[in-house]
Amino acid sequence: DQVLHIVPETLQQVQHLQHLCSTLLLDLWRPLLPEDIWAGEDLHIRIPAPVVQEVKDSLDQHMISYKVLIPDVQELVDQSMPRETSSHRQVPEGYVYTQYHSMEEIYQWMIQIEKNNSELVTKHYLGKTIENRTIYYLQISQSPNKPKKIIWMDCGIHAREWISPAFCQWFVKEILQNYKSDPKISRFLENWHIYVLPVFNIDGYVYSWEKDRLWRKNRAPHKNGTCYGTDLNRNFNSSWGSVGVSYNCSSEIFCGSGPESEPETRALVHFIKRRMSDIVCYLTIHSYGQNILTPYGFTNKPPSNSEELIHVAEKAAAALMGKYGTRYEVGSTSLILYNNSGSSRDWAHMIGIPFSYTFELRDKGTHGFVLPPEQIQPTCEETM
Repeated sequence: DQVLHIVPETLQQVQHLQHLCSTLLLDLWRPLLPEDIWAGEDLHIRIPAPVVQEVKDSLDQHMISYKVLIPDVQELVDQSMPRETSSHRQVPEGYVYTQYHSMEEIYQWMIQIEKNNSELVTKHYLGKTIENRTIYYLQISQSPNKPKKIIWMDCGIHAREWISPAFCQWFVKEILQNYKSDPKISRFLENWHIYVLPVFNIDGYVYSWEKDRLWRKNRAPHKNGTCYGTDLNRNFNSSWGSVGVSYNCSSEIFCGSGPESEPETRALVHFIKRRMSDIVCYLTIHSYGQNILTPYGFTNKPPSNSEELIHVAEKAAAALMGKYGTRYEVGSTSLILYNNSGSSRDWAHMIGIPFSYTFELRDKGTHGFVLPPEQIQPTCEETM
């Protein structure tokens, strides 16, 4: 398969591209919906190998210029898979944070992290997935019984965004390795409880390792098992189903049969609602695009604390850029990305969590969802 980068110039070109996407079932990486293709805006689109030539010919006929972003998706996929999955990759002392890890290894890692850092880390049950796997989160707390405000972070809501769970693990490792020596981190722990959910969409993540590297959704069966998966980030009760979603269960952004129709969504909602008054900040980590997104995705109307949200995000983007010069764009989702409803970020803000952000990690499309392992470390360092 190949990923092409196109910037349509005219309405005719936009319409032709929309037509191509719908008829050939091409995988839109950016934006996610054919109706969000606009003249002058970047388009990243994965073309299945059998129709690559046909699509290119069609683009040429319509005088639509394109650039090949990724000449061979499979080659990148092969590079991102670890050479071996053997037991020695699972010992935390030898846990390699610069590789992607299977769900089995992440489960093992959580057990070890808790065991080796029992004074700081506890592992808790959040809920079950549709395929009956257990979702755990980690609580990192100094004096856990002391009332403090909470920062929540979840990773891996979209299965194919492997850099996201890799960051959640890196984040935990950094705190545990440095809280005694780094005054910033120790101050952070004195004042906050941190909750980290390393993989939210576990079934999808497993599926992306075993069957389809570019799978996005959970694995809920629909229509008697003729199609699978709900996009968990369109399934929250935040203007659910109103914009930037699909009601077709074979779509990447199928929003489910109703708000909170999925057990994963319900588990997270149940937990956050119980702790709502203590949670000050909700962070959800995605890829790709290099953005820090503020609410909302379903309306252009800014939230009441919009100025403060943007101010904090801009300081974050500046700090991030200080490490390797990586530029992040800051703004509300509807303004700088596309419209979407039913996202966890919007939901968290709507129920009263003041600081709610989506991070879209590296890169800007050169590798897209298949970020090579050698970029795990720099991505995690700057994001940290």
